[in-house]
Amino acid sequence: MFRIGDIEIYLFNDATAYMDPGGLFGLVPRALWSRYYSADERHLIETATHNLLIRAAGLHIIVDTGFGNNLSESQRRHLHIDEFDGTQRGLAALGLSAADIDIVIDTHLHDDHCSGNFRLDADGARAPAYPKAEYLVQRREYEDATHLNERTRGTYRPGNYVPLYEAGQLTLLDGDTEIVSGVTAVATPGHTPGHLSVRIESGGEQAAFLCDMASLAVHFERLAWMTAFDVEPLITLETKRRWTQWALETKALLIFPHDKIKPAGRLTHDERGRPTVETEQLLYDNP
Repeated sequence: MFRIGDIEIYLFNDATAYMDPGGLFGLVPRALWSRYYSADERHLIETATHNLLIRAAGLHIIVDTGFGNNLSESQRRHLHIDEFDGTQRGLAALGLSAADIDIVIDTHLHDDHCSGNFRLDADGARAPAYPKAEYLVQRREYEDATHLNERTRGTYRPGNYVPLYEAGQLTLLDGDTEIVSGVTAVATPGHTPGHLSVRIESGGEQAAFLCDMASLAVHFERLAWMTAFDVEPLITLETKRRWTQWALETKALLIFPHDKIKPAGRLTHDERGRPTVETEQLLYDNP
């Protein structure tokens, strides 16, 4: 757990997955990215699937839900996942249940960020993972995720969100929205046009869950580095340009969704004047 003023933030690793560097780094050549991350004998890089629990204004807020327990054994093999369902374990370790969650923020609707919106019971039946929560996502993201094309249909699974909307449990946001005092969902387009990040402010301190604006810390350090999954990479670049300036000015704590080496840190400059993220040592709040 760490604090931003009066707000408590808990970091969960919902799943450990091994990803192809071509997806993580796109046009960046191996000679460059290998200075920062190492591939295993399968030529895959170990990544996290970070979700947050935020305690603010007397409410419990989950940011992203990961894969949850929604993948079959064959799907986990295909995605190279060897640990999963960490968010639920993390909540249990804190003495919380899914029924204690008031709000769920989906930063976007790619399957690795929202499959845990639902949960499978012992008989294989599906139900909302957080039965009492209001789910939130950007309207543009929902529209794109329900009108698929050849590029997007591989990462969107309508069953993870359409039933919530039809049941009235999913609310669509239009642009920057304060969720509760000190917690704001902010539009950060590029990875997807409707992608959002979460800014946290309290007691003169600031933090941001950047989500896939910068999947890894090095994506934030290097404006031109981004994943192959970004739908609008030049928009990502300009979004990062604005946010790196904000991060330098505020000295905000930055949280990255898929980085096992640098899950969080603060942006500064190295001895050569280049942007660099100084790691903040955070402990995962799940066993």
